[in-house]
Amino acid sequence: MLSRESLEELRSAWLPNITDCGLDRLVDMLHKGSPLLISGCFTKAIPMGCLASHIAWNHPETAEHTVDAGITWLHRVAGLNPATSRVLREWDLRGGGADLGLRQALLSEMRREQSARRQVSEVLGCLIEA
Repeated sequence: MLSRESLEELRSAWLPNITDCGLDRLVDMLHKGSPLLISGCFTKAIPMGCLASHIAWNHPETAEHTVDAGITWLHRVAGLNPATSRVLREWDLRGGGADLGLRQALLSEMRREQSARRQVSEVLGCLIEA
């Protein structure tokens, strides 16, 4: 389970700024418990990065960045201070992907977002066809 503060930040700053590709990538990595999804630092060795880094590598404004991608995405795109992001602090403090409860909570929120985006896309597709 995510703390209330982390959940609020995830919903207000992270999810609205993640591309569909970045969201799909994180869902896949969280589902598989990928060792490429790390905690404790933004990037170890590419392609090993934290939540923010993987999002950034799949975002048009930060895709060209390497080790500073996550920091840049959090600051420039999501409008957060990378040092005080509640989501990242909780991810790091709880050991990231090693904490199954945390991984499942993030996965649940991200799948919910995927579903909502698909519904909007389907509605828009129907409106365009009409």
